[in-house]
Amino acid sequence: MTALSLASESTRRELDPITLEIISNALRSVTDEMFAALMRSAYSTNIKERHDHSTAFCDKAGRLIVQADQSLPIHIASMTGLMNTLLKKYDLSEIEEGDVFVANDPHVAGGTHLPDINLAEPVFVDGELLGFICNIAHHADVGGMAPGSMAGGMSEIYQEGLRIPLVRLFRKGELQRDLFDLMLLNVRIPEERRGDYYAQIAACRLGVRRMKEIAGRYSCETLNAVFDEIVSRTEYRMRDVLKEIPDGTYSFEDVMDDDGVGTFDIPIRLTITAKNGELTFDFRETAPQVAGNINLPHNATQAAVVYALKALLDPEIPNNQGVLDCCEILTKEGTLVHCTFPAPVAARANTSQRVIDVIIGALTEALPERVVGAANGANTTAVFAGIDPRTNRHYLYFETLGGGFGGRADRDGKDGVQVHITNTSNLPIEAIETEYPLRVESYGFVEDSGGAGRYRGGLGLRRVIRPVDHDCIFNGAGERFRHQPWGVFGGQPGMSGRFQHISGSGDATLLDVKPAAIKVTRQETLVVETPGSGGYGAPSERAREQVREDLASGKFTPEYIKRHYGEPVKADN
Repeated sequence: MTALSLASESTRRELDPITLEIISNALRSVTDEMFAALMRSAYSTNIKERHDHSTAFCDKAGRLIVQADQSLPIHIASMTGLMNTLLKKYDLSEIEEGDVFVANDPHVAGGTHLPDINLAEPVFVDGELLGFICNIAHHADVGGMAPGSMAGGMSEIYQEGLRIPLVRLFRKGELQRDLFDLMLLNVRIPEERRGDYYAQIAACRLGVRRMKEIAGRYSCETLNAVFDEIVSRTEYRMRDVLKEIPDGTYSFEDVMDDDGVGTFDIPIRLTITAKNGELTFDFRETAPQVAGNINLPHNATQAAVVYALKALLDPEIPNNQGVLDCCEILTKEGTLVHCTFPAPVAARANTSQRVIDVIIGALTEALPERVVGAANGANTTAVFAGIDPRTNRHYLYFETLGGGFGGRADRDGKDGVQVHITNTSNLPIEAIETEYPLRVESYGFVEDSGGAGRYRGGLGLRRVIRPVDHDCIFNGAGERFRHQPWGVFGGQPGMSGRFQHISGSGDATLLDVKPAAIKVTRQETLVVETPGSGGYGAPSERAREQVREDLASGKFTPEYIKRHYGEPVKADN
């Protein structure tokens, strides 16, 4: 049992398993319905098409009780950060029905980067506070020095966009119009931002209604007992699977490509100590925080650790406070994985991905059948902005693209997917060309980008975009562009990613890993290639039948097959 308990021992003892399961599923259905409502109501493609948002319910103690199944793993950090800040700033007696709290700042409000806007609305039942409905949506722009608020070249949090401390957006059900006007004034495409905010607010209101419906059938005391049981049973289950890691000390180190403002090969160092099912993750030897925007708040590091443990040991464990309390995480303030003000953090997802790679690398020998080759290890960002010649209005296209997922102990890695800490969807070509004055001239896999192995790594993505009848601005952020994603147990590394600017005459210019804004004319194209991933096991162990399939798929050239697997075989043999 966890130390905190909202219900009496007698109520918890009287709670039968069937009631617990019914209420638990009802809570999950509430968050899932909120997720769908936010997605269907949003204005921006980043939410309605790519699903870059999350929904959850937290109890009145601030514990995360349930998160929608489709939510992003990294958002668990922002939600718990918001609740911790809220309960420190306000006494429960100061919170009233109809209040809606908003925040995004990683340094004063528990967020992880500024584009992720957090909302929380309290749920009252007969005057008693039951908990909070929460959601997060990644807004395609929150102001700052570059469209999309994610470009390289930023060196302090002030340059990244609008910083929102924890404040009330609604007070007793009334919108604080002056505050809302201020928020919209400091962003690009305010009409789209307004629509996304309204979608978040509507999702909150829906969640409050549904929670009150549940409370109409069960007392608050019973529901508090359910919250206690959900958290304590999750923690017990998590601690039980941690015993599968053999006692010992496991270390690994990997590097970030760069910070976008001149610092390269930035190390993340980890030592894991396992003893009798107790795990300690020691990141204190990681490099100091950097001037560029790849720094990671401590709560985001915690979310990455939790995700990695779940993925390796028991992926079906639900995301709630129980998994957050299962291990000890040691960091040093002022380092890359525990940054302090005024560190910029916009591209923090790339660093989260590398933290997960480091955890997997450290546990390779301990869990050989469960680890994977390094995935694309990035959250490759592409932003196009300009004036739409069709409407003469500003537009902003923001997307993060997937890449390869590493080879596994029993199968090849997946091609062209979001991996690990991000869980967003592909943005279809049709949506891009309908919403924006852009033409997608090519979209597919990067040939030969998966690392060879007994089971090969997955392939990266290649997208070629041209502005239609206008000139635009591009910026982005990449990782694994300088350092290839590694393989395990003899598996070969995957191919790195890259940004290319193709002139009207066809000349190609390789851009920085984290390029600041550049102009792309109507005669030019911009190429985004995301990294592949590492293989699992020695290439010589790959079965002849699988090599034939590789050749027949067209994803791999005969030269690649010959180089890694020997003389190529004909596809029809």
